[in-house]
Amino acid sequence: MTALGPDRVLAALAWVDFSDLNLPFFNEGTEGLLDTQISLAESQDGGETWVEPAHMDVAPLECPVPLTGPVLLLPGGGVGCQFELNKHYYDTEVWRHSSVLMFSRDAGRSWPEHVITSNDPENRMFYWDQRPGVLADGTVLEVFWTYDNQATVYRNIHARQSRDAGRTWSETWDMGVLGQPAQPVSLPDGGIAMAYVDRTGSPIIKVRTSRDGGHTWPDEGETVLHAGEVEAYTSKKGSMQDAWSEMGKFSVGLPATALIDGGDVLVAYYAGAETDRTDIRWVRAAQH
Repeated sequence: MTALGPDRVLAALAWVDFSDLNLPFFNEGTEGLLDTQISLAESQDGGETWVEPAHMDVAPLECPVPLTGPVLLLPGGGVGCQFELNKHYYDTEVWRHSSVLMFSRDAGRSWPEHVITSNDPENRMFYWDQRPGVLADGTVLEVFWTYDNQATVYRNIHARQSRDAGRTWSETWDMGVLGQPAQPVSLPDGGIAMAYVDRTGSPIIKVRTSRDGGHTWPDEGETVLHAGEVEAYTSKKGSMQDAWSEMGKFSVGLPATALIDGGDVLVAYYAGAETDRTDIRWVRAAQH
């Protein structure tokens, strides 16, 4: 959800066609997805009541579009909707992954333009699960859970930034941290905080701080927010199918971050002992 004013709230919802319960979300034979769209719903009374959700028009991107997070309030007054491009369920062409930011200048009523925020022309590096954060100086800092499709291993989190409200982007850089990130947030002292899931063993949710605009994230000062609930479930992968099967076992993850009064960071995430028995939890992490 995104607050667009004192009482107006915009909710971005991930919609998937599960009308045939015999079909898994991911087609292992083609690497396509079930029909996946974005629905938007609006509230004018602070979330008490909502209009009926309606599918977002993402033309000319006619393919499944998994949502990656909430609508962003961008510098200059526009908003951006973040998602990925997949391919249709039975499409046998090679899946070429991209991340997208689509823009609206009328608070989400129309979406006339978009940019590709990540794409490897060689189709080796998948910069997926994009997590853009709008920093205090107006910079949009994008961080990506990064998968090497050729070596079938996860690489360090990568990042890039935009200084013009998401229209153009810097070169991508390696952040030196291995994991699955949440969106970065600016701290009152000028630093940047980033929560992430370390899946090298038993999944651990941590938070780190950068003092150089998100380029380096020292080990010093790292804080563990959640640990020790389940055993490790990462394994050697031989294909994209193995990566998707592994994700299906996750029962800890998806941290989301916000700065709250007093300069602390609030991190919400899901956690549980089994994939179908999880809680929504939160931690308030002091940053001083």
